[in-house]
Amino acid sequence: VLAWVLASVFAPVVAPYGPLQQDVKNRLQPPSAEHWMGTDQLGRDIFSRVIYGGRISLPVGFLVVSLSMVIGTVLGSVAGFVGGATDTALMRITDMVMGFPAIILAMAIAAALGSGLEKSTLAIVIVWWPSYARLVRSLVLSVRENEYVAAARAIGCRESRILGRTVLPNCIAPAIVLGTMDVGNAILTFSGLSFLGLGAVPPTPEWGSMVASGILVFDQWWVAGFPGLAIVTVVMGFNFLGDGLRDVLDPRLRRSL
Repeated sequence: VLAWVLASVFAPVVAPYGPLQQDVKNRLQPPSAEHWMGTDQLGRDIFSRVIYGGRISLPVGFLVVSLSMVIGTVLGSVAGFVGGATDTALMRITDMVMGFPAIILAMAIAAALGSGLEKSTLAIVIVWWPSYARLVRSLVLSVRENEYVAAARAIGCRESRILGRTVLPNCIAPAIVLGTMDVGNAILTFSGLSFLGLGAVPPTPEWGSMVASGILVFDQWWVAGFPGLAIVTVVMGFNFLGDGLRDVLDPRLRRSL
C-alpha cells in the first residue's frame, strides 16, 4: 500500500513517459527494456499509465470510504442511541439500500447520473454507507448499556455530549478496520464501473478502463494484464492492512495471541 501511495504521489518522477504520450509506430509492443509493461493500441507506455492510474483510483477509494464512513457513522450512531421511531425509520432506509447488490445499484445510479469521476464516486458512496450504519448501530446499542454511560447521565451530561464523547470513541475502532478493508473494495467497484464505461472517461489513465481497452486486443496480454495486476495488488494490500489493524485495535484478540 505504501509503495503504491508513494508511486502515485511521485508519478512524474517514477513514470518514464507521459500517460497520454503516443507513439503509434511502437503500438502493442510487448514488455521490454524500453517499455517495462509494453505499449497499448496507441503506443502509450503502459507502465506510466498504470503509475498515473494510481493517482485516480487511490484517491477515489479513500474518498468513497471517508464519505461513507462519516454518513454511516452519523446515521448509525443516532439510530442506535436514540432508538424508537428514529431507529426504525433509519434502519428501514438502510435495509432498502442494502436490499440491492451494491455493484448493480451503483451501475444503475452511475448510468442515471452519467459517466465521469465525480458521478461514479457519488454512485458508490450512495450504496456504500449502509454497512457502516449497521456496524456502528450495533456497537452503540451495546456500548450505551455500560455503566460509564449511566454515570455520565447521572452527573448531568447532555445526550449529545454522551454520544459524541463517551459512546462513539468506544465504537470507532471496528469502523476504522472495516474502512481500511473497504478502500480496496471501493477501488475494485470503481474499476468495475470504469470497465463498463460508467467511470473515468478515456483517455484518462484509469485501471478499469485500461483493462476494458485490453479486452479488444486479448492476444496482447500485457495491455489488460498489468492494470489488472495493479488492481489485485492494491485490493490485497488493503485487505492485509485491515487484518493487521484489527489485530492491533482489538485487545481481546491480542490477549488470545
